[in-house]
Amino acid sequence: MGNRELILRAEELVESAMRGNDASHDAAHAFRVRDLALSLAREEDISDSPESMLIVELAALLHDIGDYKYMRDPSDGKIVEEFLVKEGLDANISTKILSIIKGMGFKEEVSGLTGTNHGPEFGVVQDADRLDAIGAIGIARCLTFGGSRNSILHDPKIKPRTDLSKENYMSKDQQTTINHFHEKLLKLKELMKTKAGKRRAEKRHKFMEEFLEEFYEEWDGRA
Repeated sequence: MGNRELILRAEELVESAMRGNDASHDAAHAFRVRDLALSLAREEDISDSPESMLIVELAALLHDIGDYKYMRDPSDGKIVEEFLVKEGLDANISTKILSIIKGMGFKEEVSGLTGTNHGPEFGVVQDADRLDAIGAIGIARCLTFGGSRNSILHDPKIKPRTDLSKENYMSKDQQTTINHFHEKLLKLKELMKTKAGKRRAEKRHKFMEEFLEEFYEEWDGRA
């Protein structure tokens, strides 16, 4: 079985499994993360290994299938694993892909799992996902997700949480969309694992800071 055919079937699974999600976590997000991850992998000089590039591409494509925020059925959490088994992928490669997906979320880093033992593939996939969460695309995704959940856009009386744990991060109780920038998005630049990710994050981070400065001025009637 050629890798190209495998990737095409993975893309079809992404389209099918993520259909119905709001635009912050749709198939287009997965495809952007895949393209970013492959680009970062080339900058990080791991593209000479076909196995590493396959791990990076599949983990990036499949990383949000079964996301807890969109779980419709408990079986959704097994979709990726079942796909890899059905495709007859080498067990070692499948294990690496599943390990990356399981460990790359911000909620895992909040709980102390940093991914330092996952290898170079982990860093480029996680950084790619985090790059898509910041900058212009990140702002659009944040506002889209907040709107899809009928979240409060902004309330100066509700302050960003500073004592985040995995549990209260996942709960989102009484939080505003704008607070999400302070609780997560503005922290991502410093959490990038690769040199290439750090370089790209600088511009996107600055764009978010400028957006928030303008937002607060307009909110307060100062602009």
